[in-house]
Amino acid sequence: MVHMADFSQALMSDTTARMLSLRYCGLGELPEQVSQFANLEELDVTGNLLLTLPKWLGNLRHLRILRLDGNQLTALPDWLGDLTQLEELHADHNQLTALPKGVGQLSNLHTLSLYNNHLSALPDSLSRLSGLEAISLGKNRLEALPEWLWQLTSLESLNIAENRLTTLSEGIGKLTRLHTLDAGHNRLAALPEALGTLSNLRHFLYLHDNHLTVIPESLFRGLGKLLYLNLSDNQLTALPESLGSLSSLIELRVYNNQLTTLPESLGSLSNLKEAHLMNNRLEALPASLGKLQQLKALSLADNRLMALPASVGELAALRRLDLRNNCLMELPSTLVRLSRLTHLDLRANRLVTFPAQLWSLTQLEKVDLRWNKLTGLPGDLEPLEKRGCVVFK
Repeated sequence: MVHMADFSQALMSDTTARMLSLRYCGLGELPEQVSQFANLEELDVTGNLLLTLPKWLGNLRHLRILRLDGNQLTALPDWLGDLTQLEELHADHNQLTALPKGVGQLSNLHTLSLYNNHLSALPDSLSRLSGLEAISLGKNRLEALPEWLWQLTSLESLNIAENRLTTLSEGIGKLTRLHTLDAGHNRLAALPEALGTLSNLRHFLYLHDNHLTVIPESLFRGLGKLLYLNLSDNQLTALPESLGSLSSLIELRVYNNQLTTLPESLGSLSNLKEAHLMNNRLEALPASLGKLQQLKALSLADNRLMALPASVGELAALRRLDLRNNCLMELPSTLVRLSRLTHLDLRANRLVTFPAQLWSLTQLEKVDLRWNKLTGLPGDLEPLEKRGCVVFK
C-alpha cells in the first residue's frame, strides 16, 4: 500500500505496486504519475475534491477495486466500461445524477456502491451485470425501480433506503440469494407478498420509516433465518401471527407505530434478545411473553399499559426493563424472579406502592421511580443504595 506521503519516493523506486491509497489528500485532480502504476489492482482516492476522472485512468486495465467515495463527481465517464477487470466500484457521497451506459460492460463487477448521490434513474445496461452480489443505492432520488433489477439473481445485499419509492414489485421474490434488504426511509404503503419467500434473508430486513399500515399475514412465514427486523416509524396497528415464524430473530424494533396489541405468537421467538416496542398504544401484553427465555432488553416506554402479565417474571435473562410513561398502577410480585435485572425504569406511571421484595434483586444497578405517587418506600431502600444501586425517586 502506497500513501500520499510516500508517493514521490514510490514513483522513483517502484511502479509495480498493486495498491495505491491517496485518501483525503485534498486533490482537485489525479496526478498523471498514477498512470505509471501499470499493474495497479486497487486505487483508493476517497475524500478528495475530484470533479472529473482523467481519461488515462481507463488504461489501468488491471484495476479490480476503485474507491471514489466522498468526492464531488457529478458524472462517471463512459470509458469506465473499459476497466473490464473491475470487481468493486465505490462512489458513495458524490453528486452523480446519472450512470454511463458503459458501466454495463463491467462483467466482473460484484459490488456497486452509489449511496448518497442524486440518481433518479438507472441505465438499462446494468441489467447485464448478472454477477452483481451487492448494490447500494441508498439516499438517492429514485421514485421507482426497474423490473430488470429483479433479474439480478446473484444479489445478496440490496440497499434502496432513503429514496422516494412508493411500491416494491412482486418481482423481488426472484432474489432468492438475498440475505440483507434495506428499504427503510421510503414511502412504501404496502409490501409485496413475495418478500416472504426470501428464505435466505437472514442478516437484516429494514422497513422502518415508511407508510405501512398493515403487514401481510404471509410475510414472515418463510423468513425463519432472519436475525434483525426493523418496522419502526410506520403506522402499524397490529402485527400478524406469522411473526412467530421468525424463530431465529435476535432483535425486533417496532417502535413509533400505533400497535394496540401484540400477537400471542410473540412467545415463539425463542432466540429474541432485544424487543423495542416504545411509543405505541399497547394496553396489555400477551401471556406468552414469558417464553422469551433469551430476552435481555425489553423497551415498552410510552405505551398505555395498565398491568403486566405475571409471566414477565419468567424472563430469566432479562437485564433491562423500560416501562416509563405508561399507566401501571401496580407491579406483579413475580418481578422478584428477574435475578439478572440491572436496569428498571418506572418513571411516570401511576404507582402508589412498590413491592418490597424487588429490593432483593442483587444485580440491580439503577432504578428510576420518579413521577409516581408512591406513598412509601421499602425500609431496605437504603441498603440497596449502599451496595451501589442508583435510585431516582
